[in-house]
Amino acid sequence: MVPSPAMSEAGESEIGAIREAIVGGAPPDELGALPLPISYRGAVVRADEQDMFAGVPSAEKDPRKSLHVDEVPVPELAPDEALVAVMASSINFNTVWTSIFEPVPTFGFLQRLGRESVWGARHDQPFHVVGSDAAGVVLRVGSAVRVWRPGDAVTVHCNHVDDQDPSAHDDSMLATNQRIWGYETNYGGLGELTLVKANQLMPKPAHLTWEEAAVNALTNSTSYRMLVSPNGAPMAQGQAVLIWGASGGIGAYACQYVLNGGGTPIGVVSSPERAELLHAMGVEHVIDRQAEGFRFWKDEQTQDPAEWRRFGKRIRELAGRDPDIVFEHPGRSTMGASVFVCTRGGTIVTCAATSGFMIEYDNRYLWMNQKTLKGCHFANYREAWEANRLVGEGRIHPVLSAVFAFDDVADAVNQVHHNAHEGKLGVLVLAPDEGLGVADPELRQRHLDQITLFRRPTQGKGP
Repeated sequence: MVPSPAMSEAGESEIGAIREAIVGGAPPDELGALPLPISYRGAVVRADEQDMFAGVPSAEKDPRKSLHVDEVPVPELAPDEALVAVMASSINFNTVWTSIFEPVPTFGFLQRLGRESVWGARHDQPFHVVGSDAAGVVLRVGSAVRVWRPGDAVTVHCNHVDDQDPSAHDDSMLATNQRIWGYETNYGGLGELTLVKANQLMPKPAHLTWEEAAVNALTNSTSYRMLVSPNGAPMAQGQAVLIWGASGGIGAYACQYVLNGGGTPIGVVSSPERAELLHAMGVEHVIDRQAEGFRFWKDEQTQDPAEWRRFGKRIRELAGRDPDIVFEHPGRSTMGASVFVCTRGGTIVTCAATSGFMIEYDNRYLWMNQKTLKGCHFANYREAWEANRLVGEGRIHPVLSAVFAFDDVADAVNQVHHNAHEGKLGVLVLAPDEGLGVADPELRQRHLDQITLFRRPTQGKGP
């Protein structure tokens, strides 16, 4: 379905009324009574373009060619769902994957979801509205929703799962029907509206702006599971943790959790500016892998164990010991070194493979030194809730480095694709300006230095 020009104009009027009501502080009953549009604007990839990068190397695939801001129809609401007006969202690496159609186009995910049920069929469309983070206001809830109401200010975590399969209980990340919202489902967070399960909703941290609140859920929750939850490699006080990409979206939260938990972070970055940023966060031990010339691969097929040894020596010079935990997410470029430098009996915990999925390491160092290689994927509702609670209490802070207008969302995705950013990139969707949405200015003022650390003029590049 492609909205007609008349439908689009009507939708713009209704979306405008929703924006004005939220910015103006309208009461919940008024927000819940606002008419919904027939369509809204979302950042989409199109099924008829999924082969557009065939034969093009990954680094040359350009999200600015494949990601579009289009009008899409508002989906019907299921009994266990909520429709949320998105004030702000953010960019995660899964949106890069979606926009360059790697490792596979995401339309296969939508088709499989579409075969599950009548409600699942809504997701199988020739467009995919992307985005796995959002902060906004609930507009409608389904008939089975008990806890949330129209007018609630919320953040959204991206674990999309229901409770009809026994595998979804105990740890829902092990559920056979677990999906990542906005990546393996449609109607994600990079749209003026978004469709979510009620069990994805969490209270918006009151002291943060919309754009600050929008950047935390995916990466913060993932770091929490990896380093705090018993489902990851829970860090003990005094342990040393090697953190790859320590100034990036996930690594910067990892640094905070290690510092909060009484551990010793060793951050790995790729520039003096990023090293300076880590020092400002309180990370004492930082390795600038570019400045120190670490090259773990001799060529595309051959790793260099001599570089692993040099890297391990450098870690011991800084921290006085081998790392008890290695916080892994680059994948192919670093896994060989990670397995080597981890201490005897230690744990390499991995949640991604942004430099390549086909990893290689010398298994002798894993089995003979009795190390553990642990896979970790996002977080369950309890873990995401606890990670969000820590943000709300001012114990963990957003790592927002730049904010983009919604029409420039593809530029933001391209920056993440080429690692041309620090922390997280926010996107204003319905929020007309930055700085809106703060409900607890006193708590904000107490933590303002940490909240704005990644946005200081000397830190980061910005758009």
